[in-house]
Amino acid sequence: MITVESSLHQQLKKHYGRDGQIEVALGEYRIDAIRDHELIEVQCASLSAIRKKCRVLLEDHSLRVVKPIAVRTRIAKCKSKKGKIVSRRLSPKRGSILELFEEMVYFHGVFPHPNLVLEIPLLHVEQKRIPCKKKNWRKRQDYQVADVQLERIDSSVEIHTAQDLIDILRLPDQLDRFDTSSLAKAIDRPRWYAQQVAYVLKHTGAIKQVDRKREGIIYQRTA
Repeated sequence: MITVESSLHQQLKKHYGRDGQIEVALGEYRIDAIRDHELIEVQCASLSAIRKKCRVLLEDHSLRVVKPIAVRTRIAKCKSKKGKIVSRRLSPKRGSILELFEEMVYFHGVFPHPNLVLEIPLLHVEQKRIPCKKKNWRKRQDYQVADVQLERIDSSVEIHTAQDLIDILRLPDQLDRFDTSSLAKAIDRPRWYAQQVAYVLKHTGAIKQVDRKREGIIYQRTA
């Protein structure tokens, strides 16, 4: 999940605010962009940070929350923050739109809402790394991320309803009832991850608990 809000945030703000207004004061808040009477918030960090802001804005406005996910990352190493790039390589790790569910755990009280659209641009980015002055012994890293820049937007997914969350998972039609073990197999993720997904789906109204068996809670789709 992207957490650095610097060049990338500015680039996305300009992209989504084209032909509109950027950095607009609205009451006690500052909005990233307004276009065609729609408020636009670009959130590279956790969605939990803008939960309260969104609830207030949604009372009287249409709101588009842009939550980018990096599906491909190019790593650029520098000796210092302002130094030249000394090497570049593609990270072997690939992102997935399923990362959205990690964020939705903290956003289910806001989504779904008739005035809200979640847009998930899937990005190719370049991550600028510099050496740490002091090694982070907790993360065992000898570098820190100094900046993230947009290379290109690969595609974008809009989410309006709980049904859209189900569609992201691409579950087989026969999987109408399931526990988190069968859900984990269907989405090719660990069971703990499937438990997060089920939590989000339940609290957004996409599924409901219908039974409890020895192997766990049984859910059924409602969306």
